[in-house]
Amino acid sequence: MDRMWKTLTEAAAAVAGIVAGWYGGWTPGSRVLVILMITDYVLGCLCALTGHSAKTESGHFLSKVAFVGLLKKGIIMVVILVAALLDQVLGGTTNGQAMTMFRSAAEFFYIASEGLSIIENAGLMGVPVPKGVRKALEALREKNDEGRDDNGGE
Repeated sequence: MDRMWKTLTEAAAAVAGIVAGWYGGWTPGSRVLVILMITDYVLGCLCALTGHSAKTESGHFLSKVAFVGLLKKGIIMVVILVAALLDQVLGGTTNGQAMTMFRSAAEFFYIASEGLSIIENAGLMGVPVPKGVRKALEALREKNDEGRDDNGGE
C-alpha cells in the first residue's frame, strides 16, 4: 500500500509540474485567484445550505448548481491557461522576466469577479461589507474588462 501511495503522489506531482509549466509557474496572482475561487465556492455553498442562495428559487442547496459553479471555476482556469500560452507564444520579456500581460489581465479580472462574488455572498448572509472594498474590486474588474465580450468574441 505504501508503494502504491508513493507512486500515486509522484505521478500527481509530475502532472502538477507539467500543468504549472504550461501556466508559466505559480505567481502571486495565481495564488490569490485560487484562494478566492475556493473561498467563493465554499461561501456559495454555505449560503445555499443556510437558505440564502441567489442561484436557486428556494435559496437552498442544489447539487446541479454546485456542479455548475465548479465547472465555471474550471473554465476560468482554462481561460487563464490560454492567456498564459498567448504570453509564451509572444515570448516577450521585461527586465529579464517573461511577459505575462495577458495572464495578468485575465487574473486581475477574475480576482475582481471572485472578490465581488464573495462580497455578494457575505451580504446575502447578513455580513456587512466595507464600500471601499467593493469599489476597489469593481474598479479592478472594469479596468481589466476593456474589450471583453460575454458572447465569446470581440
